[in-house]
Amino acid sequence: VGKLKADPGASKHYLFNGTAPNEGNVIRFPALAATLKAIASKGARALYEGDIAADIAKTLASRGSFLTAEDFSRHRGNAVEPISTNYRGLDVLEIPPNGQGLTALVMLNILENFDLASLDPLGADRFHIVLEAARLGYAIRDTHIADDAHMRMPVARLLDKGFSKRLASLIDIKKRSKLPSAPAPGNDTVYLTVVDRDRRAVSFINSLYSSFGVGVCTERTGIMLTNRGACFTLEPDHPNTFGPDKRPMHTIIPSLTMRNGRCDMSFGVMGAHYQPMGHVQIILNMLDYGMDVQQAIDAPRFFFEGENTDVERGTPTATIEGLKARGHDVVMATSPWGGAQTIKIDWDRGVLIAGSEPRKDGCALGY
Repeated sequence: VGKLKADPGASKHYLFNGTAPNEGNVIRFPALAATLKAIASKGARALYEGDIAADIAKTLASRGSFLTAEDFSRHRGNAVEPISTNYRGLDVLEIPPNGQGLTALVMLNILENFDLASLDPLGADRFHIVLEAARLGYAIRDTHIADDAHMRMPVARLLDKGFSKRLASLIDIKKRSKLPSAPAPGNDTVYLTVVDRDRRAVSFINSLYSSFGVGVCTERTGIMLTNRGACFTLEPDHPNTFGPDKRPMHTIIPSLTMRNGRCDMSFGVMGAHYQPMGHVQIILNMLDYGMDVQQAIDAPRFFFEGENTDVERGTPTATIEGLKARGHDVVMATSPWGGAQTIKIDWDRGVLIAGSEPRKDGCALGY
């Protein structure tokens, strides 16, 4: 509430007399509804040109921002080709940079060098190897991923299987290596996936990054602004350094898998920086350990924050002790990791199999 109270627009549109709504309150967003109607009738340019863009620019200018209405009018969306790798016969597709989907693909390429199927899916060996691969994959992300026009290393080279084999050789299966650490995650993301009768699959994700974004809302148009620029770095020689005409490294990544030229699965895992790790864990759970969609989502998750290895409640005690013996500073996660939604297409039986995250709101529906 304090974040919203500090901004006139946020307080006006999202609070009830300065407080959060209570159970039974009817919540209306008339200004935002009018904005969405304008976009629906006039198309995307209604957001980037004219009254709406001017209102956003005015709102930001009053807070010292240098963004102008001209900057909005120059915005252009890009239709991009997905990037992919093949993991044990399954093609995994991700959004290219500036998204972090490359991180998941690098991790899968590394993990392909280990016989994970022979390991206990909830055992210390499996957790340890995946955590070490994650530290390597996120180091690649933090070194290379940026607006594609500013990348210094081609995606193809980062996805080269020989490169990944060299990365895999850095992993000691008996102990944790001193590897770079990933930043702590945040989460205010919505993911959905739909597959229709013709097996057309949509994998869609949207986010404000932090809760209520930057906490600034336009008073007239009711738009809550994101703080996605937080994923820039201020290191001057880094490809992802803050600058004009650039998109920052982006954490939200919808995904698809393909087999034999047909869509096999549409899925995503909400959770900011955790998302590549979430993608990898679900694929491993299903492909290496034979879990069904819901089992793959439900299984205990693990990640790292700085020097800590965070494990969810439900992780076996023997696994925790095994990780500690391998040099991991294990702590119990203060909240669950991520939020997954998945639809798998069973072409042989002609059915769709869906799973939904128990750690947060969501559901699987069919009709």
